[in-house]
Amino acid sequence: MRKRTAHRWQLTIVMVVGVFVAVGSFWLVQVVNQAGQEAQEDQHRNEPDYIIDRFSLVRMNKSGQPAYIISGDKLTHRPIDDSSDIDKPYVHSLSGDQPPMNMHADTAHVDQGNTRVKLNGNVDVVRPATPQAQALHMTTPTLTVYPDEERMETASPVVLEVGKATATGVGMKANNATRQVQLGGRGQLVMPPRDAR
Repeated sequence: MRKRTAHRWQLTIVMVVGVFVAVGSFWLVQVVNQAGQEAQEDQHRNEPDYIIDRFSLVRMNKSGQPAYIISGDKLTHRPIDDSSDIDKPYVHSLSGDQPPMNMHADTAHVDQGNTRVKLNGNVDVVRPATPQAQALHMTTPTLTVYPDEERMETASPVVLEVGKATATGVGMKANNATRQVQLGGRGQLVMPPRDAR
């Protein structure tokens, strides 16, 4: 009788342990599957929702006038953060009071509600000469542009040509509305001879 009771207790313990192992295994499988599904959903969330080849976008100012045009070879929009990547971007500002500026680069990233454009690779900025201002030409590897505020900045090396004068530096902040440019770091300024001006 004692042997049967001891045997029943052992069998009961083995069965209880087996049930716990089965329940634990089932729970672990559910956790792993759920984590895999969430990772797959995150991966799909970061996929582009639309891609446009050879596009042109006109942004209007508060008074309803065109403020700037952004165009490029390809625009890829990602809904997860409402950002866009652009291949071969071209930005043309249309400020009414100031001379227009043209900017080219290899790529661009547009974010923060389309108010910030990060240009990357062979950034080239040109402002043609006007009766009020000399021509401006700037090159830099990267440039962050805030088109609505008519300002731009970079922490990269910059070569800036204004008329026939050339300035270099590391880092730059510029405001097209006030026509102020501030170069950072150690730089160099080369002025043309007086008779060449």
